[in-house]
Amino acid sequence: MIQDNTFFLAGNRIGILLIHGLTGTPNEVRGIARTFHQKGYSVYGVQLAGHCGDIDDLIKTTWQDWYKSVCDAVEKLRKTTDQIFVAGLSMGALLALKYASEHQVDGVISYSPTFRYDGWSVPLWSKVLAPIGLPIVSKISYFKHTTFDEAEPYGIQNESLRQRIVAAMNSGNSSEAGLPGNPWFSLHQLQKLSLNVRQNLSKITAPCLCLHAYNDDISHRRNSEIVYNHVSGSKKLIWLYNSYHMITIDNDRKQVIAESLQFIHENTLPSLLTESALT
Repeated sequence: MIQDNTFFLAGNRIGILLIHGLTGTPNEVRGIARTFHQKGYSVYGVQLAGHCGDIDDLIKTTWQDWYKSVCDAVEKLRKTTDQIFVAGLSMGALLALKYASEHQVDGVISYSPTFRYDGWSVPLWSKVLAPIGLPIVSKISYFKHTTFDEAEPYGIQNESLRQRIVAAMNSGNSSEAGLPGNPWFSLHQLQKLSLNVRQNLSKITAPCLCLHAYNDDISHRRNSEIVYNHVSGSKKLIWLYNSYHMITIDNDRKQVIAESLQFIHENTLPSLLTESALT
C-alpha cells in the first residue's frame, strides 16, 4: 500500500519544488527542504506516482505518470508563490529538467542527474547490455517483477548513514528509504525519459545549477556534463569531493545547501528579495 510522504512547508512568495529519484522517497530531500524553509522559502516535496509502495505499485506507472506528478505539484506551488525553482535528485533531476524545457521557471537545480547508471559501482555487464536489453525484457511479463538490486556503497560515502539507510530499505517499508532494487520495467521507463530530456535540453533557457559528486558511484559525472554542455541559459557546474550519488544527504550536504541557496538568491527578483528580508 502506498504511503503519502508528500510535504509542503509554507513560507514566502518564492517556491522551491524538490523531486526525489527512482524508487526513492521525499525523505531524500526532506533535510535540505527544512533548511530552505528556515531561510524563508516555500518548499514542496513531491512524491512521484507509484512510489512509497511495493514493486507492483511502481510498475503500474510510466515516466509520463512521474512527470505528471511534477506538473501537478508545480501548479499547487504556483498558487502561493510568485517565483518557482525546480530541483531534483538523480531521476528527479531529469524530471526537473524536463519541466524547465517545457515551462517557465526561474531556475532549475540538477542534483546528480542520471541519464544512465554508469558509475564505478555499476557492473560492466549492466552498462553494456542495459541500452539493448531493457527495451526487450521490459515487455516480457516473466520479467515484470525482476529488479536490479542496489549494492555497496548504495550511493552514500558516509558509512554510519549508509548503514541506517540500508537497514531502512531492507525493512520492507519503502516509504522511509525506498525500494532496495530497481524493477527492469521502471529502468526502461527511465531510459525513455532520459532520451526525451536529452533531446530537449537546449530548450532550457532558465538559469541552471548542476551539482555532482566527482566520484559518483551510480551516475558518472559525465551525466552533469551533458546537462551543462547543452542547456541554453546561464549555468554553473560544481563538483563535490566527499560524497557519492546521494549528495542531498551525504557528507557534502552543507555545501549542496549553500550553493543552492546562493543560486536561488542570485535569481530572485529584487522586489521579492526585499520582501523576504522584511519577513
